[in-house]
Amino acid sequence: MFDLQIPPPSALEPPAAAISAPSWDLTVGLIAATVQLDQRNGDAATRRVGTGFLIDAPRPDGQPRTVLVTAHHVLDGMPDPDARIGWRVETPDGGWRFAPEPLRIREETGEPVWTRHPERDIAVMEVSAPPAFARAAIPLGWLAEAGSLDAWQVGPGDELLTLGYPRGYSSNTAGFPILRAGRVASWPLTPISRFPVFLLDFPVFPGNSGGPVFWTPTARKLPGTVEPEHPFIAGVLVSEVRPGDEPLGIGIVAHAAYVREAIALLDAPAGP
Repeated sequence: MFDLQIPPPSALEPPAAAISAPSWDLTVGLIAATVQLDQRNGDAATRRVGTGFLIDAPRPDGQPRTVLVTAHHVLDGMPDPDARIGWRVETPDGGWRFAPEPLRIREETGEPVWTRHPERDIAVMEVSAPPAFARAAIPLGWLAEAGSLDAWQVGPGDELLTLGYPRGYSSNTAGFPILRAGRVASWPLTPISRFPVFLLDFPVFPGNSGGPVFWTPTARKLPGTVEPEHPFIAGVLVSEVRPGDEPLGIGIVAHAAYVREAIALLDAPAGP
């Protein structure tokens, strides 16, 4: 978990069209669905930053719904009622501009608006997204299920991609996330009831928390293993391995099946 204090930087089944799209298009699709989350600290000179991504998760009655996914500790560490979500707007000249807007994350009483997974560092909440972002939200079917990694023969050495805002930096002034890669660094990965997280070999920084860890054909798989028919989100980056003050350059990823469970809680009947 991170307590980030930095100065603002300057600078189911997938759609058939997605299966036939070039792999870089699929990666760009995940980039389009990833957003920066931030809130200024009390000194107003620094801010807490995390990463979130959007899932297209229709309600049980079929009504459309866009759900924001991030790490629970990202939102829990933001004490004010409003955070910011980093929308981006395409300009008429073909460029982009960063267009963050307030995001209500707490009631006036301080109660969280988001829903937390009861056991994992995962938070979800329905958001009112601009139309372009609602269209960019990743299909629910791209979230790996409990048995997906076994079915797709994902194991040590396989490469996965991740998106985020390390130390609050983006890839450009338009606020697009930074794409990075790492290799699965632990075994076994399943059953997830025994191994709810797995390790990814890449340096983790404050601001990466809450980012998607995913596979598209852009990422490399070991020879002789099954290549999935469509991209999938394997999990959410929730922390890093850090014995004492020494970072090891290894991320901790919570399985995507827990994101599915957290989204299902949005539709659970309210308690008495």
